[in-house]
This record gives sequence, structure tokens and C-alpha cells, in this order.
Amino acid sequence: MLALLVTVSAHADWPLYRGNALAQGVADEALADQLDLKWKFEVEDGAFEATPVVVDKVAYIGDLDGRVYALNMEDGSKVWTYEGNVEQLSGFMGSPAYRDGRIYVGDIDGVLHCLDAKDGKLIWKFEAGLEINGSVNFYQDKILIGSQDATLYCLDKSDGKLAWKVEIEDQIRCMPTVVANRGFVAGCDSKLHVIDLDEGKAIGTVPIDGPTGSAPAVRDDVAYFGTEAGTFYAIDWKQLKVIWQFEDPRNRQQIRASAAVMPDRVIFGSYSKNLVSLDLATGQSQWTFKAKGKINSSPVVAGQRVYFGSADSRVRAVDVTNGKEVWQYEAKSGFPAGPAVSNGCLLIASERGVVYCFGPKS
Repeated sequence: MLALLVTVSAHADWPLYRGNALAQGVADEALADQLDLKWKFEVEDGAFEATPVVVDKVAYIGDLDGRVYALNMEDGSKVWTYEGNVEQLSGFMGSPAYRDGRIYVGDIDGVLHCLDAKDGKLIWKFEAGLEINGSVNFYQDKILIGSQDATLYCLDKSDGKLAWKVEIEDQIRCMPTVVANRGFVAGCDSKLHVIDLDEGKAIGTVPIDGPTGSAPAVRDDVAYFGTEAGTFYAIDWKQLKVIWQFEDPRNRQQIRASAAVMPDRVIFGSYSKNLVSLDLATGQSQWTFKAKGKINSSPVVAGQRVYFGSADSRVRAVDVTNGKEVWQYEAKSGFPAGPAVSNGCLLIASERGVVYCFGPKS
């Protein structure tokens, strides 16, 4: 039986890439059955690959041209613009993260920018060795960020000073997941890494069948994510063993989107154009929804619906219980990134530089 989600707030924030430190991709609120376009924010010749974050009715997102925007959730008007490294077109691929009045976002030159959320002014920078594709997560008074230089950095969030670092054998493209004092990194070295966040030491790995940049979605003692080889894993992070794994026998392709994990199921999309729901305990398929383009967009569950974008220029909602489409919007370009849910609205950005905000149908 499908576990029901409780609507706890009509004004819940979305401060991290996947909504929370566990990367679960599940909103604390449901959305209206029918959504209308409330506003859109367009960047001329722009491009987005990031999910917005939303705090106190302000949305934050970086684009591939090297700017970060703060947008008013009421009408999409600009609150401020931060010029990162526009001349060098050093853009932002990963989603921002918000904590205590500050925005943290990394760029493709490997620079992590800490900004004042009120006015967008730079507070500090930290330089990693190579490109930053993922997003920041938080542990106590520290921030965690991975880089293509195969390093997970732990920094003091007040000044960006290095606390410790852990190196793996290949690139880190995902947001590290945090559970208690453990961090999880699914790496391009074809391993899931478990890290002691107090000591700054790796404590174990689990081999997987290919590289990945997906953020591990964690519920209880299990991490869920897919790989470039097209396998989706459920891994017990305490026992360091695979619980189950799933491959599409007819159309096995890359899984680059992060998953949404509920009490009874986990939902993910892939290059196969399929959105799939699996039983959380067994990994057995519950339903499959077929889009008309590949799905890089990480799905988000809100109430009894799951929302996602795809390369066929559409944003969709399907029923969590049966995978049937219940709403869609057709845009003019594809959606490489997943949506965010906040204040009764769905936000998602396109590869051609448009942020869309959908709200209740009037």
C-alpha cells in the first residue's frame, strides 16, 4: 500500500539541490492538481543546468554564463545578480545551497563562491583543483563539496578555510549526502564511498558497475542511485553491501538523474526516456512511464505526484501510484535539471536560459 505524505507547510523552503541533506527529492507540501505558468525569467543566450533553491520566497540559481540570480518568487523579478567570472564564461553547473543567510555555489573553473543571500555580494572564495559540477551539503558548522579533482573538501562555512579533504580515485560530480556523522559519495571511480565526517577519513567502499554523478538518496540504512552503466543500486551503507540492483532488460542506458525516495518506493529517470518506480524493499518494478526524450531531470515527489522535466521540452506530473500522466507543460527547449518545490509552486530551468514558475491554476 502506498504510504501517504503529509503536507506540513504551504511555504516550505527548498534550500538544497534535492531538498534536504539526505538528497531524498521529496517535498514537504503537495501542489495543486492543475498548475498554470505563474511567471518565467529569461536570460538572453543563457543556459541552465542547475536546480533552483528557494528560501524565504526568494529563488537562487546560477547559469552557464557565469552569473547567479536571486529571483522574487511572487513575480520572477530580479532581487540581485552576481557576476561570477562572466568574461571567462566560467559558469555554474551545480545547484546553489543556502544556510544562515549565505549562498554557496561552485563553478566550472573549480571555484566555490560564498555569497550574501541578501545582496549577492561575495564573502569568500575557495579554489578546488578542477571543475565543480555538484552542490554543497552541510555538516555542523562545515560545508562539503566535491570536485573533478577527485577530492571531497570539508570547509569552515564562515571563512572557507580547509578543515580536511578525502581523495578518491576519480572525479566527484555528485552532491555528497549526509546522515548523522557519515557522508556518502558516489564516484566516477565506480565506488560508493562512506566517510567519517568528524575524522575526515574514508571508512569503507562498495564497488558498483560504472561511474556516476548521481547524489545517493538515503532512507534509513540504504543509499539509492544509478550509474552510467544503467544499473540502479540499493546499498546498505552500514554493512557496505548491495541489497538489490535493477537493470532494464530491454533498454539499459545511462542513469544520470538522482532518485526520489519515498517510504515504500524509489523513482528515477534515465537516457532510456523511462521514469521508473521500484519497490523500496525488493527493487521490483512497480510501473514505467515513457517520455519522448531522455530524462536527466531528477524527479521530485510532492503529495501523490512526481514532477520532472525531459529532453522533449516538457515538464510533467505523473501519479505516484500508477505512473499515469496527470499534467504537462510544453516549453521550447529541454530540461537537463530537476525541479524544486516551494510556496505552492514548481520551479524548473531550461537549457535555453528560462526559469519557469508554475502555481495553482487561477
